[in-house]
Amino acid sequence: MKALCVAAALGMFSLPVLAESLAGYDRLDINTSHRASLVEGSIWYPVGTPTYRSMIGSGPIFHGRPAYVGAAIAEGRHPLVLLSHGSGGNMDALAWLSSALALNGAMVLAVNHPGSTTGDSSPRRSIRLQERANDLTAALDQLLADPQLAAHVDTSRIAALGFSLGGATALNLAGLRVDWAAFGDYCASSQGREVDCRFFAKGGIVPDTLPDGIEQEALDTRISRAIAVDPGFGYAFTEESIGDAEGAVLLLNLGDPDTRWRAVDMGPEGSDLAARLPNATYLSIAPANHFTFLAECRDGAVERLVEEGEDPICSDPEGTERGVVHARIIDTIVRFLGL
Repeated sequence: MKALCVAAALGMFSLPVLAESLAGYDRLDINTSHRASLVEGSIWYPVGTPTYRSMIGSGPIFHGRPAYVGAAIAEGRHPLVLLSHGSGGNMDALAWLSSALALNGAMVLAVNHPGSTTGDSSPRRSIRLQERANDLTAALDQLLADPQLAAHVDTSRIAALGFSLGGATALNLAGLRVDWAAFGDYCASSQGREVDCRFFAKGGIVPDTLPDGIEQEALDTRISRAIAVDPGFGYAFTEESIGDAEGAVLLLNLGDPDTRWRAVDMGPEGSDLAARLPNATYLSIAPANHFTFLAECRDGAVERLVEEGEDPICSDPEGTERGVVHARIIDTIVRFLGL
């Protein structure tokens, strides 16, 4: 296990050098055997011939990123990243990351996970980790069956990337399996005070009464690398599946050991997943918190969220520059993927 800790002086890192042109973007309808309806998907990619420009992921809270919608894909084969958003998030809200990876030469395939996405999120459905993983496996199946898209994919360089519950999804795709009894023990040890335990408890989730099949593995052998940012369920992955993991893994924690959520802490003060997982590279970035991973916020967003009683998703620790943290995350992922 390689360990790095970046606790301060993030200002020394400059934004990665990206191509001047915009990334390409398009939407996909994903057919699956495990969902009752189509799953929304998207694809970001390096542009061959530009089309018209549109803002992706822009809204009253977050800034988006411009893209050429429906543009031709740049010639050649490109690495592919499967992207999984966090609980209550959505694929377009991570435009800052997808766009940057595409401008560095990768294709990014993302989905909105039903039951766990913006406007359609519940504890009861979000905990079905295998269904989230299956969304991305189905999206990959469909992309590789599309001759226009598949011709541009380097199938030897497919990675899974996720944040929060999406980070757990990426690890699930890499072969890690959850023991829900262990998750129950973790929640019991904190008397249910941890943020993840409280979230699922709101939906009446009791680990020993979860549906059959929820602990099945979701390993996709086409994926050679995985990246997990503040992943959930670090305390509940089975030791057997951790030991069997073969691919290279990048683990990112946001915040220092004194301030980061215990629920996602992969260091020695938390689940220690970084030390337990073979072939893992671990990096912590501070000052930051869990929400710093989300898109940069508009002026007045903090006050608006307070008025609406929402989570403080635009409130970062003192001294944090969200754009600088994003630049560090992008640079780290680009280097890990060899883009």
